[in-house]
Amino acid sequence: MARRNKRSFSTFNLSFLDIMSCGFGAVVLVFLIIDHSIEVESRELNVDLLSEVNLLEEDIREGQKNLVVLRNALDTVDLEIVEAEGRATRVSDEIDEVEALIAALIPEDLSEEEAVEKLKAEVQSLEDEVKRLREAAEEESGKSARSYVGDGNRQYLTGMNLGGRHIAILLDVSSSMLADKLVNIIRLRNMDVELQRAADKWNRALNTVNWLTAQLPVGSDYQVITFNTQARTALPDTEGQWLEVADQAQLEDLTDALREIVPSGGTSLENAFDHLQTLSPVPDNIFLITDGLPTQGTSPPRGTTISGNQRQRLYRQAVRKLPANVPVNIILAPMEGDPLAASEFWQLAQSTRGSFMSPSRDWP
Repeated sequence: MARRNKRSFSTFNLSFLDIMSCGFGAVVLVFLIIDHSIEVESRELNVDLLSEVNLLEEDIREGQKNLVVLRNALDTVDLEIVEAEGRATRVSDEIDEVEALIAALIPEDLSEEEAVEKLKAEVQSLEDEVKRLREAAEEESGKSARSYVGDGNRQYLTGMNLGGRHIAILLDVSSSMLADKLVNIIRLRNMDVELQRAADKWNRALNTVNWLTAQLPVGSDYQVITFNTQARTALPDTEGQWLEVADQAQLEDLTDALREIVPSGGTSLENAFDHLQTLSPVPDNIFLITDGLPTQGTSPPRGTTISGNQRQRLYRQAVRKLPANVPVNIILAPMEGDPLAASEFWQLAQSTRGSFMSPSRDWP
């Protein structure tokens, strides 16, 4: 009986231990499951938080960029405000000056309405004067700026169009303008400068310029450009400027300046036509006083001699530099050894609707 009870107790103890072991294993298993679930959830939570942090950092960077842009815009606005204040100050000062000027012009004993009427009358008077001057200028248009009388008080009928608002006169001052024959050119070139200035052909060219300037409309502007291998204005310090025909004193200065020139060097029509581009606006009428085709382009020739065909090519190259749709009037004093000059210049005059003349020795 006692042995049976002891065996039953042992069996009970074993069963209890088995139950306890199973219970503990279950607890451990549940703990592991819970721990794994927490770890997985923690990782997912960390990933979500990291994404949020990245988005916040991107927003911060974008905000910093926008802040820089706003600061720059603010600086620009501040600068514009300062400039506007400066302009406002200047306008205010100008208003004060105008008001002071008006106050000085209007007598104190006049009422405001009387002062306004007085100013209106003065404005009307000025407008009438301007109108009168314009009408007088129109009546004078086409009349000579000054008189020029040739030998025997001859009447000149050239057929040249001497009109235009801006008239350019190109005068050849190369050594060939000393004489018509090559041998005489060489002879005069080695003489005293006073004898060169007194050369017959050169003085005919100067008289031609005087005649032209005497026929120009009083209301026009003009410029005289001299050229040999280089081109320049006849009057110093007038480069790129138009001169007024009505300025008689300046016309006399021009004549004196031309009388001081001694013809020398070769001839570059290309440089002369290039020089026309320095005038603004471009001329609407051109007069060319020369004696033949050019001997060089923009730079000196390589050799010491040049053929007629080469001169013709240089001439045609230069003509491309002329302003478009402008009449070119040629006054040619031909020299020996240049048979192509007359036909080339005549064609230029015809194509530009200008005129061509080869005057006699006693003209003008």
